[in-house]
Amino acid sequence: MNIMPERHINSLLTELETRSRRVANERAVSLKIDHEDLVRLKALAEVYGLSVDEVTACLLHQVLVEVEEKMPYRAGTRVIRVEDDEPVYEDVGPTPRYLEAKRRFEQECA
Repeated sequence: MNIMPERHINSLLTELETRSRRVANERAVSLKIDHEDLVRLKALAEVYGLSVDEVTACLLHQVLVEVEEKMPYRAGTRVIRVEDDEPVYEDVGPTPRYLEAKRRFEQECA
């Protein structure tokens, strides 16, 4: 008798593989947070049956993804290329500095 359909087993194996990769990439950090934020984290952890560390990591990851997506482009005066007969100006906002720092830290932390 087949208790679990094959698609459920495949889904389970995929989830285990994903968690394994995530755990292998995790690093421990220590940070100070506001008392009210700690209360919120503990409440979320209890509601979802997770540890405070797991909830914190999940929230931090999502916030960082969104910050990267919303980082503003600020056009400078120097044209760096032309696309569809329109000039594309150098980004003088925080994005280029952020991307450079991110590349540098990725190399240092590898």
